Amino acid sequence: MRTKQRNRLILAIVIVAFVAVSAALALTALNKNINLFYSPTMIVNGEAPKDRMFRAGGMVSVGSVQRDPETLAVSFRLNDGANEVTVKYKGILPDLFREEQGIVVQGKLAPDGTIIASEVLAKHDENYMPPEVQEALDTAKKMGVTGAEKE
Repeated sequence: MRTKQRNRLILAIVIVAFVAVSAALALTALNKNINLFYSPTMIVNGEAPKDRMFRAGGMVSVGSVQRDPETLAVSFRLNDGANEVTVKYKGILPDLFREEQGIVVQGKLAPDGTIIASEVLAKHDENYMPPEVQEALDTAKKMGVTGAEKE
C-alpha cells in the first residue's frame, strides 16, 4: 500500500471513529434528558419508570385538592377517566390550576405509587388541552371505561 493510500485510510478511520463517538455521546445525553408522557392508567398499570423523571397528565379530580395551610405543599388526584393517581407538589401552583382542569406534571414515582412533582403545568385557556392529555382521555373513552363504571 502506498503512503498516500495509507494516509487516506487512516483519515477515514479517524473520521468514522469521531462520528461514532459523537453520536454515542449525543444519544446518551438525550436518553438521560427524555421525559416520556404517561397517563394515570399507564402509571397504575406499572408502565411508568420508577427511577426517572417523566410527565403525567390528566384532569384534576373534583374534591381532591388538599393544601397544607402552613406550607406550599399541595396534593391532588389526577385522572384520565379510567384511573387516578395522587400527585404531591411543593411550590406555587399556576394561576389556572383548578379542579376539572387539564394539567401536566413532571416528577418521579414514589414507592407508594404517588407522583412527587417538581413542576405543574396548567392549560393556558379554556379551549386548549395538552395533546398528551387529550390523547389519554380519548383512549380512556374508547375503552369505554369511566370513573363511575370503575366503582
